[in-house]
Amino acid sequence: MCQKEIMEKSSGILYRKSCASSAACLIASAGYQSFCSPGKVDSVCISCCNTPLCNGPRPKKRGNSGTVPRAGMITTILFLKLALLSLYC
Repeated sequence: MCQKEIMEKSSGILYRKSCASSAACLIASAGYQSFCSPGKVDSVCISCCNTPLCNGPRPKKRGNSGTVPRAGMITTILFLKLALLSLYC
């Protein structure tokens, strides 16, 4: 099954999505019912479902303009630029 946990903290709302056996998910959701008070700080709500992606949508894909190069890539580019500059000096 798919499981979704929503925790409301003073710093904001935290979401946790995971897979769980039906027994584990149902036990967890039943055990946290008394802590589920949407809109209140320290609320924890757990829900279970069993269809594809029922615990939330997939994250939207970013285009190439939204990607950030990794540190290793930046270092490689800098070394290549330095090597090219040394050829001309």
